[in-house]
Amino acid sequence: MNTNLNLSHSFPPLIYEGVEILILGSLPGKKSIELKEYYGHPRNRMWKILCAITNCDLPTDYDLKKTFLQKNKIGLWDVASSAERKGSLDSNIKKETPNDVDSLLTGFPSIKVIGFNGKKSESMYNKFFKLNKYIKYVSLPSSSPANMAISFEDICLRWVELFK
Repeated sequence: MNTNLNLSHSFPPLIYEGVEILILGSLPGKKSIELKEYYGHPRNRMWKILCAITNCDLPTDYDLKKTFLQKNKIGLWDVASSAERKGSLDSNIKKETPNDVDSLLTGFPSIKVIGFNGKKSESMYNKFFKLNKYIKYVSLPSSSPANMAISFEDICLRWVELFK
């Protein structure tokens, strides 16, 4: 029996008709997997960043977070469908298998911007996919709790590029 205790899987995409911005992470961390929620770790700054730059109140539960995404035409997914990883650090991701991002983009032609939440998601995307000349790509500092070297104000200034 070959069971890999370090094999992690992504969630289905959170995607809505009319979505214009797709934020691609690498792979959910352990806390997000445990909670079955994108960016579920309480110290992950993604929800706070998006709410700050859209001038919205921080949603108090996951259903309200999904409503927030839909209202703001934002979708979430991960580049990796599965990968081996000890812990939650992106640097520990190995043997990744990509999600079918190309099919998602074909099914949602309203997507005009892809934001990479961290360097690992961008490098995996570039490994598996070709850039589309009709899509704007934005490199974002990771919202992970492991990336606290950048201040909240500075990270928001970078993430606001998604909406320009």
